[in-house]
Amino acid sequence: MTSAHHVLYDPQGRLTAELPPDREVHEQVVRTVLAWSSPLDVPADDMAAIGHLLAGAARVVADEVCRCAARLPEDDGRRLFAELILQEADGRLSRPCTSLNRVHNRARLIRALYERLDRLHSAAPADDAAAAASP
Repeated sequence: MTSAHHVLYDPQGRLTAELPPDREVHEQVVRTVLAWSSPLDVPADDMAAIGHLLAGAARVVADEVCRCAARLPEDDGRRLFAELILQEADGRLSRPCTSLNRVHNRARLIRALYERLDRLHSAAPADDAAAAASP
């Protein structure tokens, strides 16, 4: 029995509301990409495809960060930091990914987005408990 996997390129983020980030797969791809030390490790024809794959993963995580940050008050510092990393993500993802350096930068971006998402998630339960305790 064989299985088929399809990589979806969704630059407008239409699918992300329905598909949660697949963190384990994203982190595995990031580790693999960051292990490449030479452009010769990746065929030139595959560089753009890998860039699209990483862009899709980054957009999925960025959308989740955006949803979590939107739940915070506008003057909350965590929301500000989330908005800053989202601006950085937009800038990095707007450039074509045709070199190993840019592939590495996209992989690092995914790591940074997950770090921000973890911070937003770790802060959410304490905020919810405090709101429930308030009369």
